[in-house]
Amino acid sequence: MTGWGTGDIPDLEGRVAVVTGANGGLGHVIARELARKGASVVLACRSEARGSAAVERLLGEVPGAAAESARLDLGDLASVREFAYGLPYERVDLLVNNAGVMALPHGTTTDGFETQFGVNHLGHFALTGLLLPTLLATPGARIVTVSSFLHALANVDPRDLNNVRRYGRWTAYARSKSANLLFTHELARRLAAREGAADVRAVAAHPGYADTGLQTAGPRAEGRRFAERLARLGNRVVAQPPEAGALPVLYAATAPGVPSDSFTGPSFAMWRGSPAPSWRAPWTTDDAMGERLWAASERLTGVTYEALRPS
Repeated sequence: MTGWGTGDIPDLEGRVAVVTGANGGLGHVIARELARKGASVVLACRSEARGSAAVERLLGEVPGAAAESARLDLGDLASVREFAYGLPYERVDLLVNNAGVMALPHGTTTDGFETQFGVNHLGHFALTGLLLPTLLATPGARIVTVSSFLHALANVDPRDLNNVRRYGRWTAYARSKSANLLFTHELARRLAAREGAADVRAVAAHPGYADTGLQTAGPRAEGRRFAERLARLGNRVVAQPPEAGALPVLYAATAPGVPSDSFTGPSFAMWRGSPAPSWRAPWTTDDAMGERLWAASERLTGVTYEALRPS
């Protein structure tokens, strides 16, 4: 896959793609390039105004693209249900679980979950489960969940999923990104075990160090101006632009032959470069931990994957 770029994305005419967090950063690039190849793209955004503006921007970049926005607040399970039930398509070929938050001060979602765990993992777990019947009915559908190389900083703690014992912004972020990979692993395992579902693939990807705007959100929320300026400087000097950071996600989403439960990232030290298989911490392929997180996620969200239950 050396040198793989957006020109290598296959024709997506007739396909339907849902991209969360598509109003800016990686999500907007991903939605734009999928639309450029002919997919009908739903930009799932927390803010209706930003979603509408993102569609206008995309149409200016790709005239004639099939793109629309819909409100989706991953920190509010009622919003997740409303989005999923209101999606006006009989097929979903591609679900890109891209939206996320990074290293925020402690907070909670509408449903009372720690924000990073609630948005980054539980919101996407619920969304995927609610869309699963449509995904299973779409031949060759793919579910791409965006994690981070920073998942290596911490494993999920099943005794403290909500990070209430001792909150650390970076530990909580790493745990949520490990949860993304554990979810992908367990989903892939369950799809493979269900008769007729092996054609649907669950994969993961990460952008390396890309200038997505996430790096400055936490310091800005806390009023730490020096830290915010430092993050902006790092983005300018070291980070990849969003166009480069989106490539591993686009590869995982569209390249033929991508195996289920794979993890794609930049080729150079998981930092930058062309898409390549990425190292992942061994705990993210632990079957027992995957089952525990899955059971807890179903209980916390109320979303049960009935279609994947053993008969």
